[in-house]
Amino acid sequence: MSIIDNINKLFDHRIRLGIMSILMVNEKVNFKRLKELLEVTDGNLASHIKALEKAEYIIVEKSFIDRKPNTQYMATKLGRAEFKKHIEALENIIKKQMN
Repeated sequence: MSIIDNINKLFDHRIRLGIMSILMVNEKVNFKRLKELLEVTDGNLASHIKALEKAEYIIVEKSFIDRKPNTQYMATKLGRAEFKKHIEALENIIKKQMN
């Protein structure tokens, strides 16, 4: 087994890595907050959210607050498990390099 076998290609991109990192420590985060935290454009964020949603790593919840649309994002159980596995794989690579 290679030390990179558990590296998840979906988390290769820094924006998807950032989205999942934020969702791992917050139950729900809205689009505006993700955009502010990651400092990305609407279109860029939307495309990366779509990739994570397609993989069923995140859930999109749409609602209205005072007649304004509000979109919230949450990590799924699968998304959380895959992200943890990815982080553990990165940690293992670092540990092997330190020995």
